[in-house]
Amino acid sequence: MNGTGKTACVQVSRIMKTEREKMLAGELYDAFDLELVAARERARDLCQDLNATREREQDIRRGILTKLFGSGGDSVWMQPPFYCDYGSNVYLGDRVYFNFNCVILDVCEVRIGAYCFFGPAVQIYTASHPMNSQLRRNQEFGKPVSIGSDVWVGGGAIICPGVTIGSKTVIGAGSVVTKDIPDRVVAVGNPCRVLREITEEDHG
Repeated sequence: MNGTGKTACVQVSRIMKTEREKMLAGELYDAFDLELVAARERARDLCQDLNATREREQDIRRGILTKLFGSGGDSVWMQPPFYCDYGSNVYLGDRVYFNFNCVILDVCEVRIGAYCFFGPAVQIYTASHPMNSQLRRNQEFGKPVSIGSDVWVGGGAIICPGVTIGSKTVIGAGSVVTKDIPDRVVAVGNPCRVLREITEEDHG
């Protein structure tokens, strides 16, 4: 092979993305890629370890959470059981709280600001699937989720792929959030809609 051919091969290899890179970029990817399978197994083993801990084993929980999350595991307040796909794609601010039975499907990044509260059984989805049934057999994709600081998400709420929720907002229990929600509002329903602004007079 001549020098030009070698250069072309190097350029092609640099352009080709891994399945993990495709996944994080929101492109179609193969979820059965061996690297991704191993990463999910790691996360699920860590979740199983976490969910088996007792309340007095806070140091053990802290060690598991620090390994599990991309950031914020050192201060998150977690009530097991908890479940996620990868964990490494979840980035938490200080003192985020998760009540029982929360789920995060983090095929894309999930970024959550400081002092957010999540009620029991809240589910955050970044994972999605093609409408084309043939593609859906072996390809999927995701969209990242971003949540500001000081957000309270009521129990049983579902946050769908691609959604951004502004800071100091309250999401009502059982809501299905399909579109972006701005800062400092109360939003409720299925689909979730803004009910009103939050003012300085709100205390209860």
